[in-house]
Amino acid sequence: MFSVFHEDYMKHLFSGINKKRVRTKNEVRNIFQMPPDSPETTILEKKTENDNLDFKEKEAPKKHWKNLWCLFGYQDIKWFNTFLIAFIHLYLLYGFYMAIKRRLYIIILWNFAYAQFAAFGITGGAHRLYTHRSYKANLPLRIILMIGYTAVGMNPIFEWVRDHRVHHKFSDTDADPHNASRGFFFSHCGWLMMKKHPEVIKQGKKIDMTDILEDPVVQFHQKYYYPLTLILCYVFPTVVPWYFWSCDLFDCFTISICRWVLSLNAVWAVNSAAHIWGNRPYDKNIYPAENILVALWSYGEGWHNYHHTFPWDYKAAELSWFLNTTGILLNMFAAIGWAYDLKTPTKELIEKIVKKSGDGSHYKWGEEVPESEGVRLIRKKIT
Repeated sequence: MFSVFHEDYMKHLFSGINKKRVRTKNEVRNIFQMPPDSPETTILEKKTENDNLDFKEKEAPKKHWKNLWCLFGYQDIKWFNTFLIAFIHLYLLYGFYMAIKRRLYIIILWNFAYAQFAAFGITGGAHRLYTHRSYKANLPLRIILMIGYTAVGMNPIFEWVRDHRVHHKFSDTDADPHNASRGFFFSHCGWLMMKKHPEVIKQGKKIDMTDILEDPVVQFHQKYYYPLTLILCYVFPTVVPWYFWSCDLFDCFTISICRWVLSLNAVWAVNSAAHIWGNRPYDKNIYPAENILVALWSYGEGWHNYHHTFPWDYKAAELSWFLNTTGILLNMFAAIGWAYDLKTPTKELIEKIVKKSGDGSHYKWGEEVPESEGVRLIRKKIT
């Protein structure tokens, strides 16, 4: 049984906003490497001496957070994507207006529930399972995760995993698809409006994807990507409230598009907000931060400083139960045997890393955060 929230832990969650950090040269490291005492190895942990010989990491200049909105750097605009992203966000505003005016509560409730299912597909599937191999899943669970991921309406699993592996290997450098050092807007959605930086393409070709190509579920998704996405992301969530509750079909379509756009922004926020705002109790020298709002919105993906320090941890956070719905669901599937070989570091390893490279804000092993920072303490017993 779980005990109470620690006061120091809650202080740690709400502190550390806008702390400055500078990424130093030669900081790129093999973040997929398992801890020394782990008996497990995966394809992601293979390390060669030539991985980084032809890529020179640039030292990131100091930036004030107010300047992080528009520092695009390299630009080659994709106009179709730009107009599409602008249009769907304008349509989102129209959807908000229609939802309030027409009181589309049952359609909203349905789409909210469907979005929760879809979120698990990307956080527990494409991210923690396929990208990081932080656990193993049987065939039924992999099928569920594939369906959920498709319902989000993003690129094929293969492309998402490849880009995310590059993101971790060269985080916040020119080889990172959504490099946060190029600004909030770029790392949020601007990177989709521009052609990839040449370094992203170059390094992406070197990523080992054989494990993904050999998975029959991913093969099926790759082969039938377009019809699957059309049905699961747009048609099915639109038709259900129209058929079962006799709702207006256009209203159903509008709210379904709103769900899709909000889901995209939840994923994008992990790349942007969680790489800029928050404290860094595990590694103060990197951009990723602990962002409680992003964690709340993205099924537990906002504990990003921890995740970039221990990317192979299935929880993607130190705690699997606090604002980490994905961690809770994976524990449930592990209990019935559908998820297994879950990887996680020891407390001793976490403590060692926190004391060595953290910013002092860790709730247990960091320096005490002053109450004058407006910390709101929460106590809650979980029995």
